[in-house]
Amino acid sequence: MRCFKMIFNSFVVTISLVVLFSLGAFADNLPSHAVLQGVLRAVVKENNGGFGFHMWATLTDRDGVVKVVVFSGKDRGDQWPGSRVISAQKANTANAFSLPEFALSTANLFSAVQPGGSLFGLQESNPVSPEAAYQGPSEKFGTEKDPMVGHRIGGVNVFGGGLALYNSEGKIVGALGVSGDTSCADHNIAWKVRHGLNLDYVPAGVSPSTDDNIVYDITNGISAGGWGHPQCSLEAAKIAQEFPKTHPVRKKK
Repeated sequence: MRCFKMIFNSFVVTISLVVLFSLGAFADNLPSHAVLQGVLRAVVKENNGGFGFHMWATLTDRDGVVKVVVFSGKDRGDQWPGSRVISAQKANTANAFSLPEFALSTANLFSAVQPGGSLFGLQESNPVSPEAAYQGPSEKFGTEKDPMVGHRIGGVNVFGGGLALYNSEGKIVGALGVSGDTSCADHNIAWKVRHGLNLDYVPAGVSPSTDDNIVYDITNGISAGGWGHPQCSLEAAKIAQEFPKTHPVRKKK
């Protein structure tokens, strides 16, 4: 039954994408507000190993400019208000520290920025712009006219939920950030959303599957490979570990 539900949910996402793409739903090489919101809402309904909360999602382009901000609930208050800016911060981070040949998710950075880690201090290097983050009327948050759109948000976030975006040619076109649940569920949701958007032609990464999947290798506070993330729940970890089979990254054409 669980397998059937997963297949059915994937089918719904696929059909939704076909309809939306037929309407010319891509602009500036990134999905439109309608496309991102549709995929996010479908994924949030699935089991992602967290609380099942509603989510915020943000897209930035390769220059770090916010292009799209959405939420999965009916109203902006249906998800944590603070997660709006965090989702943008995650997108900025994944874009800022991924390359055409190598992707790092925000989850991959957790251990590296801890005291003694190889990237200690990175989280202080690119502060969020308060002007970009908090300007404008709150009634527009999460709409096509979200005040963050068109601005560089900045910020470095080092827990799950941020992923670089790679198109079918293997070109990095920006990044996705999601926030609103546990950091591990955030990563799982982001991974599924990126897969649903067909922007997961990931060239390489630090995970055992050589992509930017979350790494669970922390024992007694130490990451064996230096790129580990804390485990939030056994369920969330299992979902992520199955991604190479259930939602594998694609190979460029």
